[in-house]
Amino acid sequence: MADIKPIRTETDYEAALARIREIFHADLGTPEGDELDVLADLVEQYEDRHEKVDYPDPVDAIKFRMEQAGLKQRDLIPYIGSRAKVSEVLSGKRSITMTMARALHRHLGIPAEILLQKPEVILENPLGDIQWNRFPLTEMAKRGWIPSVPDLKTRAEEFIAEMLKEAGGWDETCAAALFRKNDHSYLNSKTDPYALKAWCLKVLVEANQNLPEADYRTGTVTPDFLKRVAQLSWSEDGPRLAKEFLARHGIPLATVGHLPRTYLDGAALRLSDGRPVVGLTLRYDRIDNFWFCLLHELAHLGLHMDESNDEVFVDDLTLRKAEGTVQDSKEAQADDWAQEALVPKSVWETSAACLRPTAVAVINLAKALNIHPAIVAGRVRHAKKNYKLLSQFVGFGEIRRQFALS
Repeated sequence: MADIKPIRTETDYEAALARIREIFHADLGTPEGDELDVLADLVEQYEDRHEKVDYPDPVDAIKFRMEQAGLKQRDLIPYIGSRAKVSEVLSGKRSITMTMARALHRHLGIPAEILLQKPEVILENPLGDIQWNRFPLTEMAKRGWIPSVPDLKTRAEEFIAEMLKEAGGWDETCAAALFRKNDHSYLNSKTDPYALKAWCLKVLVEANQNLPEADYRTGTVTPDFLKRVAQLSWSEDGPRLAKEFLARHGIPLATVGHLPRTYLDGAALRLSDGRPVVGLTLRYDRIDNFWFCLLHELAHLGLHMDESNDEVFVDDLTLRKAEGTVQDSKEAQADDWAQEALVPKSVWETSAACLRPTAVAVINLAKALNIHPAIVAGRVRHAKKNYKLLSQFVGFGEIRRQFALS
C-alpha cells in the first residue's frame, strides 16, 4: 500500500481525491483496494471537520443521472441489487456500499468523490468458512487454471484468491455467485460443492478477461430476444454467432468444460460489477442440447436476475422433469421461455412432427420456424422419452469444435 499521509490541507484533500479517482476500480483485498478504503475514510474525516459542501448528495446525484438518461428504478438493479435495495438507497434508508459505488461510477459515470461521501464500506470476508484444500486442486492444475506445484494443498488459498482477483474481485456479489446455497437450481444431489465453486469461478474468470465492449441493460432479455437467438441456430456457425450476438448486448458467454462430480450443463452468474454471465459446460456435445441450455440460462437473466442482484442459477438439465424431481417454479419458468422461443407450443401441438415424427416432418417444421432440425428432433425425443429417435439429426460433436474449451 502506498505511503498514506493525514489530510490536513486543501492541497492534501485534492490530492487524495485525485488518487481515489485513479484507483477507484481496485479490487477489494488488494494493496490498492486497501489504499482506497483508507483514503475514503480520511476524506470523510476531513470533510466532517471542514464541512465541505462542494458536492451534491450521492442520492441526489444518482437521481439526477437517472433523469438525464431516462432510467427507471429497475434499471439500477444490476448496480445496486434487488428492487428493494434500490428503493432503500434512493430513499436514504440504505447506505451506498463500495461495491455499489464502483458499479454506479463505472456504468453511470457518477464521479467517485460524490459516491464516496460518508460511505458505509462493507469489508466482511465472504470466504471466511471456505476449506481451501477441498477444491479439486489437482484437476484445476492439470487444466492450467492454477499453477502445478508440489505443495498445492498448502498454497490452495493463495491460488484460489488469485483466481478470484482475475474474476473481478471477491466482494459480496461475486461471493453470491460462488459460495451461497441457491434453492432455485437443477442441482444434482451428487454434486461436489467445491468442484462446482471451482467451475463457476473459472467461468467468471473467462468472462472478466473477455468482457464485451457493450454494457448490459436491464430488460434486454425478452421472449422476442430469445427467439432471435434461437433463429441463429439455422446457420452452421450458429453457436459462434450466438456468442457474438450476446456480446453486442453486453452478455459474456463462457464455455468451460465440466469438472468431475459437477453434473452440470450451464449457469447464469454475475461478475462483481453486476454484469450477468452465461456459462456452459457443453458436456453433451449436441446441437439440440446447446440451444436449449443457452436459452434456459438466458431466460433466468430476463425472468429472475434482472429483478434481483442476489440470485444465481446452476443447472443439471438432465433433472428437468425427471421422475421424482420437485419442479421449482423459477426453473419451470425458464424452461417455458426457452421451449417457447425454440418451438412454440401452439405450433408444436398441431405439427406433423408432433403427431407423426418422420424425418420429413422434422425438416419441414425446422424450416417453418427458421431453426436447426436438431432442435425439433430434440423436442420429439424429449416429448416421446425415446432418445433413440431421429438421432441422425441431433448433431453429435458439432458444438465443441466452435469453442476452445478450457
